[in-house]
Amino acid sequence: MKIVFFSAKPYDRDFFESCNEHYDFELEFWETHLGPHIADAIKPGTDAVCVFVNDKLTAEVIAVLAEKGVKIIALRCAGFNNVDLEAAKQYGIRVCRVPAYSPQAVAEHAVAMLLTLNRKTHKAYNRIREQNFSLSGLMGFNLFGKTVGVIGTGKIGAAFCKIMLGFGCKVLAYDPFENEQVRNFGVKYLPFHEVIKDADIVSLHCPLTPDNHHLISAASLSSMKKGVTLINTSRGGLIHTREVIDALKTGQVAALGIDVYEQEEKLFFKDLSTSIIGDDDIQRLISFPNVLVTGHQAFFTQEALTEIAESTLATVKALLTGDGVDEAAVLV
Repeated sequence: MKIVFFSAKPYDRDFFESCNEHYDFELEFWETHLGPHIADAIKPGTDAVCVFVNDKLTAEVIAVLAEKGVKIIALRCAGFNNVDLEAAKQYGIRVCRVPAYSPQAVAEHAVAMLLTLNRKTHKAYNRIREQNFSLSGLMGFNLFGKTVGVIGTGKIGAAFCKIMLGFGCKVLAYDPFENEQVRNFGVKYLPFHEVIKDADIVSLHCPLTPDNHHLISAASLSSMKKGVTLINTSRGGLIHTREVIDALKTGQVAALGIDVYEQEEKLFFKDLSTSIIGDDDIQRLISFPNVLVTGHQAFFTQEALTEIAESTLATVKALLTGDGVDEAAVLV
């Protein structure tokens, strides 16, 4: 049974090949992302394609996959906004994902971004390397006693809530599907507009859907406290980039940490250090001293990559054999 991987990096090969010792799939790794430009190159006999966040599984691509005899689209991530599920259903292709992989990895990265922006440790590091020991411009604030608004309380959001409660924060949350476990932590659920109105810090932990595209826009930003800190480790499309830039310019947003970006497929996971980047929005964001950008790094821990490989291969095998499928991992 053959699986072709797209958007594959050396670490993907390392973790999947190690895990595959227990499954004995034929694995083939392609560095290119999956889209209309490459779909036709997939050879007949491929049972599954394994894709990541910036691969584009449009109806056009899925039609080609079906023609090639591909039976499974396996996402090695939790989000699935880049897959046309209706087209997959129409062509009889199963779609699976990794519903939960080390939620602590993403939650801890969100906290790391928050602490870095607040206490300016990245700036302090560079100063000390230049033998500048001045504290001017490095002042932060105590997290203790601050109100944190968490949007989305699935496994990652729940892990983030627990960490922030440990700092002594008051945690408010919004999720259309409230999590009783999170409520038992001491988190208070409120409507979205009330959470963002009362929060000193807003952290996004929800999937991207048509209903919440540009959830953070000029309208919602104007409802937030002036000087709010905003963190996004979920999906770039949750934030209207240019309207957040406007809010940074006025001071409505005091600090922004993003591990995801609306147009990241053209940038992230690539070394562009010798290139001219034509994306004016990302260049503007990078120029702000109160903005921290990481390149979709939040998931990137040994534990998470191990769980992603194990979960993906186990689900693909179960779908191909019809034995012991984890329904939480299956989308179509």
